[in-house]
Amino acid sequence: MLRLTVVGLFCTLVGAAAGLLARIDGATYATALLRGAVAFASSATLSLALMTFVLAVL
Repeated sequence: MLRLTVVGLFCTLVGAAAGLLARIDGATYATALLRGAVAFASSATLSLALMTFVLAVL
């Protein structure tokens, strides 16, 4: 359960950072939010796939 919490926090920070960087770059609020959401979803997918792989190997 703690691992899922850490993954969720990490993905939230990645999404927020991507949205902030997009906004600083001059994107509109909607575009920045979309980029942040895409970054969150992709990092969540990658993190959960990696965690599943590691747990399957161990």
